[in-house]
This record gives sequence, structure tokens and C-alpha cells, in this order.
Amino acid sequence: MDILVTGAKGFVGKNLCASLKNIRDGKDRTHPGLHIEGIYEYDIDSPHGLLEEACGKADFVFNLAGVNRPKDPEEFMKGNFGFASTLLDTLKTHDNTCPIMISSSIQATLQGRFEGSEYGKSKKAGEELMFAYGAQTGAKVLVYRFSNLFGKWCRPNYNSVVATFCNNIANDLPIQVNDPKTELDLVYIDDLVAEMLAALEGKEHRCEFEGMEPRPADDGKYCFVPVSHHVTLGEIADLLHQFRSQSETLEVPATKSGTFGKKLYSTFLSYLPKDKAAYSLKANIDQRGSFTELFHFSEGGQVSLNISKPGITKGQHWHNTKVEAFVVVKGHGLIEQRKLGTDEILTYEVSGDRPEAVLTLPGYTHNLINLSDTEDMVTVIWCNEVFDSEKPDTFGEKV
Repeated sequence: MDILVTGAKGFVGKNLCASLKNIRDGKDRTHPGLHIEGIYEYDIDSPHGLLEEACGKADFVFNLAGVNRPKDPEEFMKGNFGFASTLLDTLKTHDNTCPIMISSSIQATLQGRFEGSEYGKSKKAGEELMFAYGAQTGAKVLVYRFSNLFGKWCRPNYNSVVATFCNNIANDLPIQVNDPKTELDLVYIDDLVAEMLAALEGKEHRCEFEGMEPRPADDGKYCFVPVSHHVTLGEIADLLHQFRSQSETLEVPATKSGTFGKKLYSTFLSYLPKDKAAYSLKANIDQRGSFTELFHFSEGGQVSLNISKPGITKGQHWHNTKVEAFVVVKGHGLIEQRKLGTDEILTYEVSGDRPEAVLTLPGYTHNLINLSDTEDMVTVIWCNEVFDSEKPDTFGEKV
């Protein structure tokens, strides 16, 4: 299968082409039904000959080219409707009636705040041109009306408030939130690309529009991305400030699969400058070795790094509710646990050569012994709660 992507250097185009190449090169095996050979990446600075060649060979066209913020509003129609006309005329020249997808905009509804939008008018004209082309040639046409998109590689200070907020907060620049209650309908780039790959497989999601809202319909005139997120500007700003403070608080934000927070966190990190992608940690050092908190979670406790000097025993305490998991990643040691009020001792010999997790049991006093006389022992420790000095739930007692 040969694929033409117009607007290939844009935000959506770059993400789509990267995914197509992963499939073509066998790096992504989650689409066994797709066999991609040629990927034609066309953009405004590409030679016209490339468009001619691609239109002659393409088995599917993603038309992502368009004008978003021209100096002259008249350029909307030229850049959006005009190029679409050129593309379709070139396909006709080669008698190529392969499926074609076009990226339109919710502004094409020309309703609400978009009434009278020159950009919306140009997108609407492009839609009608595409539908007429489909009726005339029999080609399968897929028209997607996108709202607000976000994700890695999106250009800040252009037409995405999420990209601008991410960039500015990541670089310690101010942001302006006029009304924190303003609601946005946001589509994440990975969800968009997943839908485009589904369309490539003939599994697109169809809909009709009621105002600006897509309503799923198997025989719908339009197509849509089935996963979106409704959030306010205030919620976005609050989350991004939390992400930015991670290097001070060590708190990893909640990133449950599929949530807006997870997608925004990944997006934010893609804007971090080099000097902020690494940060120092505080090591608590004494004669026994060191203990360093790596990060903690709003839900799920904390993870720390423990270094024990040769022959040193650490721990010798117990907990009521707190639970830990010890994983020795370097060195050779022994973990002992004794149930309070008994003489029975549970022993676990541990080694970085065969990593395993040893759970501390509530009501059992436990220790961690470095059995080496010469080598430090390095242990990664997970705890199911963040340390609270007011309520440490830690009581000294030898095993």
C-alpha cells in the first residue's frame, strides 16, 4: 500500500508519518492487516512533481494540508479550498479514485462563536468540494472535523492553547488565563492517529453533527475521533503547574491509562528544556550508607534508593499498616522478618544477580543486612504510603 500525506511537516502530519513508518518498518506490529510500502510526504515546499507521482500511485490519501493563521484572511480560501482543488484535480488526471481523508475543522459548522469565521468558510468549502468529488468519482471520502488538538510536536504560540501553556510553564514563562471556567473539547494526538490508522483499515467512526457535537451514526456523512476530553482552562493550568513542580515535590502525577492527565503529562514533558529534564535528588547520608527518595505518588506511595555499606544492618523496626517491597539490584544481602511476640524468623537471601521483590509484613519487625565485606548493597524500596513525620508508623525493635 502506498500512502500520500499532505501537510506532512505539520503537527498531525509528523505524528501520522512517524506511525506509518513504524508500521512499514515492522516496529509496530499492532496492525497486522496493514502492509505499507511507500509513504509520500508532501508539504508546501515540496516539488509539484512529488504530488504528481504520489497521486498516480497512492492507495490512500491523508489531506492534512491547510492554512491556519495567514496574514491576509483571503489566504484561508486559497490555502484550504485552493489546494484541495489542486489535489483532487491531480488525482482525476491519474484516474485515481482511492479513498481520501480530509482534515476539516469544527469551525466549518459556522455556528456559535464560529459564525462568520473566514477559516470556517474555507474549511466548509473544502468539505463540499470533497463530497462533490466523491459523488462524481465514486471515491470513498472521509471528512473529519477536528476541534482542539494537543500532543507532542505541536507548535506553541500558534493555534493551540495547550501547546502554548505547556511550552511557557515548562520554560518558566507566564501564561494568561482570562476565564478559568472556559471549556475546551480536546483530542489527543495519539487518539487521532489511532483513528486515522483505523480509517486506513476501513474501520473509521462515522457521525452526523448536531450543531457542533458529533453524534455517532454508522452511515454518517462525517467522521470523528471517538475519544475526546472536556476540560476547562483552569484545570489545564492547574495540572501543568503540578507537573512543573515535580522536581521540587518529587510527586509523580496520577497517570491512569486513558485519562486526560496522563496525556497532558506526556505532552508537557515533550516541551521541557534540556536542563529541566534532569534534576537533583537529596541523599540522606550517614556512616551506614544513604537513603534517597526518588519520587512519590498522589496514590501509591513512594519509591526510594537505599545504599548499605559492607556489613551494615538497616531497619530493625516494624509497621502496623505500612508495607514495603525491597528489591536488591546490586550486592548480596539478607532480609529477616520476625512476627512480634514469637521467635520464628523468616529469612530471604537476596542478590542483584537474581532480582526479586521481598514484601515486609505488617506486624513483623524486619531488617536488611549487607552480607558483603567489601561491596555496597543497592536496594530499590517501594512503600505503599508517603512518609509522614507526624505519623511515621515505624517502631524500633530488633529482629
